[in-house]
Amino acid sequence: MSSTAGKLVTSRSELELDHPNIEDYLPSGSSINEPRGKLRLRDLLDISPTLTEAAGAIVDDSFTRCFKSNPPEPWNWNIYLFPLWCCGVVVRYCLLFPLRCLTLAFGWFIFLSTFIPVHSLLKGQDRLRKKIERVLVEMICSFFVASWTGVVRYHGPRPSIRPKQVYVANHTSMIDFIVLEQMTAFAVIMQKHPGWVGLLQSTILESVGCIWFNRSEAKDREIVARKLRNHVQGTDNNPLLIFPEGTCVNNNYTVMFKKGAFELDCTVCPIAIKYNKIFVDAFWNSRKQSFTMHLLQLMTSWAVVCEVWYLEPQTIRPGETAIEFAERVRDMISHRAGLKKVPWDGYLKYSRPSSKHSERKQQSFAESILARLEEK
Repeated sequence: MSSTAGKLVTSRSELELDHPNIEDYLPSGSSINEPRGKLRLRDLLDISPTLTEAAGAIVDDSFTRCFKSNPPEPWNWNIYLFPLWCCGVVVRYCLLFPLRCLTLAFGWFIFLSTFIPVHSLLKGQDRLRKKIERVLVEMICSFFVASWTGVVRYHGPRPSIRPKQVYVANHTSMIDFIVLEQMTAFAVIMQKHPGWVGLLQSTILESVGCIWFNRSEAKDREIVARKLRNHVQGTDNNPLLIFPEGTCVNNNYTVMFKKGAFELDCTVCPIAIKYNKIFVDAFWNSRKQSFTMHLLQLMTSWAVVCEVWYLEPQTIRPGETAIEFAERVRDMISHRAGLKKVPWDGYLKYSRPSSKHSERKQQSFAESILARLEEK
């Protein structure tokens, strides 16, 4: 990049780094080097950096699709359906939502009125205290699921407390933890969150052995790895739950599994989670929506429908690396839940440019084209 008369000028080699591969936009069997007859779109893409950049922004790559929620198809498009849609809105917001808020408030009242005395008064009786706290955490998670009118079907044997065992699952939203926790009090590995979620993490969920980390802190990886090894060796610790994708994916795809959960020298128990999007999309896009708004979206929907499969436990095979082991488990989860595998690291979601940047570029390009057309 050079400077001329006080302005930054980008070199051609730097521009080409952002250009998409033109071959990706050609029909199969076609080539850029074909004899040129009439002018075609691929010719314009080849000679116009602006069009090439615009095409690269418009084309929806497989990585972006992993983190996009699909808006529901509108069905209130005529005079007959619109009144029914209005009735549905009234029922969901004016009847179901208040009842669900009361249900959740009642659950929190029971939970806090029991949890606080137990946590404070039974400090010398750890075994009894942990047992009661497990039941209470399962109970409050059941109230959360009830506040969405959750319809969850579980398949397979219920998880049990055993040493040298870890559970791994695909990750769509923070509610994955709630859906699984209402059946078994897992100790989960989770990103540290701010606000009221962070308060729950540092108080209530800390009591069931959950482990928190911060992606921005490199030293947290070593600390978490040491805590994981210590946890799986305990005979009375809650089952350990890890979401090895490391980020929320839209329940249509699975991204690469981190190998940390597969290097603990213990049995890995896969869990496949699949949400039915007939009533609501359970995917949480944390870049566009707070978890509070995500919960409100679920509580104002008709229902959250979900299937959970506890799959056969797996151990690493002789000569198999941790990465190969992780991919084998990902194959099982993807096949059972009907998800597509993509070869992407989910952490790229936090280092790549914001989708808003691409949307602004698309908008500005469309406006310039329309202005040109209007001039003619």
